[in-house]
Amino acid sequence: MTTTWIVLPGLAETPEEFGRVVELLPGLDLRVIDPWRTPITSTVDELRTAAGVAPEAEIGLIGHSIGGLAALRWALTRPLEVTRLVLVDTSLTSETGFRWLYPGTRADRAIRAFLRFLGRIGLPQLLGTALRRLFVRIGSRSNHDLLSKATAKERYGAALSWLLFWDELANSWELAAEVGKLVTELVSPTTLLVATGGSSRFTANRWLACQQRLADALHGTVEVLPDSAHLMHLDRPDAIATAVRG
Repeated sequence: MTTTWIVLPGLAETPEEFGRVVELLPGLDLRVIDPWRTPITSTVDELRTAAGVAPEAEIGLIGHSIGGLAALRWALTRPLEVTRLVLVDTSLTSETGFRWLYPGTRADRAIRAFLRFLGRIGLPQLLGTALRRLFVRIGSRSNHDLLSKATAKERYGAALSWLLFWDELANSWELAAEVGKLVTELVSPTTLLVATGGSSRFTANRWLACQQRLADALHGTVEVLPDSAHLMHLDRPDAIATAVRG
């Protein structure tokens, strides 16, 4: 049976920036979830529906950053459904944030109200694309953004874009806590790609040690990429494609 591969992007990421990964895997049934339509922290059923996967399909998952946590939850709760797992500089189960900022708390409601206010006065429209450029410059070594200016303006300049980012971040803390309770050895082959270059070099030793502990718990393998920063799909899409090919 042919494997359907699903990409789960990270925080504030778009399907378009995974274009090189898709290009390097011609012939594969590869689908990229759009976090702007379906939050990556959504339930497995919601992500499955967004990807349009057939009920009987064998699934391979590629999860970047918080998308790695979503991929882990999927694989750990439905081990017979997921046949391959590639975690790309995944967020860790220890990244549980602050409970007083969790969704539904007083602080969370205050932050959401403030972000809605900023959207109404036009701050995301004014600064959104500049922040996107900064995000790419810091998060990658190549500094090669695949988004067109029009797409960047449409997505990052949207009035509610900052609220969307906060929603994903706050929900990712709860997701990390949930996955932390689920972690066990996986049946499906699991590869962890870990970036230690660019801006990632400053915390590389600790980051790699934490990723190795996660890999040991999952019975997965680690591949270190010293020539890539966190946005590995921009710096080393070839490494992701190689991991998918197995």
